[in-house]
Amino acid sequence: MSQQRLDAGPHIHSLIADRWSPRAFADRAVEPAKVRTCLEAARWAPSCYNEQPWYVIVGRRGEGETHPRLLDCLVQQNQRWAGAAPVLMLTVAKPAFDSGGRANRHAQHDVGLATMNLMLQAQALGLTAHAMAGFSRKKAHEVFGVPEDHEPMAAIALGYPGEADSLPEDLQEGERAPRERKAPADWVFGETWGETAEVV
Repeated sequence: MSQQRLDAGPHIHSLIADRWSPRAFADRAVEPAKVRTCLEAARWAPSCYNEQPWYVIVGRRGEGETHPRLLDCLVQQNQRWAGAAPVLMLTVAKPAFDSGGRANRHAQHDVGLATMNLMLQAQALGLTAHAMAGFSRKKAHEVFGVPEDHEPMAAIALGYPGEADSLPEDLQEGERAPRERKAPADWVFGETWGETAEVV
C-alpha cells in the first residue's frame, strides 16, 4: 500500500492501524466469495434492538449495469478514481423501526457499524475499501428505486490495493501523505465538556 502505517501505539490491532481509504486499486477482480464474506461481516454488526436497519446495493465491474450505475451516482471528483475499483457499493439506512414505524434515531449509527465491520473484514482479506460521502442521493433514489423513506448513506469502493502512480497526477500526493488523527486529549472528556478525561 502507498500510505504510511498509522502511528497508533502498540496496543491497536493491525487491522485497525493498517486500514485506510486509498483511491488506487489494482486491476484485479475481487473473488465473489470475498465479497460475500465482507457482507457477512456487515451482517453481524450490532444494532439498536437488533433492528439491522441496513441495506447494501452491490455492483461488480463487468457484470450487469449496477457498477456503472453506481459510478454515475458519484460526484465527478470520485468518478475520476472509483471506476477502477472492481466492486462498488451503496449503503442505505431504514430510519424507522419495523414494529410500529417509530423513528429510529440510531439507524445511521448502526449502518456505520455495519460498514466498519465490512471494511475491517476487507482489510483482513487483503482488500481495501474506501467509503464516500460524495454521491447524489437523489440519483440513487431514482436509479435504484430506493424507497423515499430510506436514506442512502455512503458509497464504497472495494478492491485490491493499487499503486499511487495509477492515479491522476493531482491525486497521487494525497495517496502518499501520512495519516493523521486528532489526539484523544482533544475529544475524550471527563466531568465537564471540553475538560480532558484523566484516563487519557
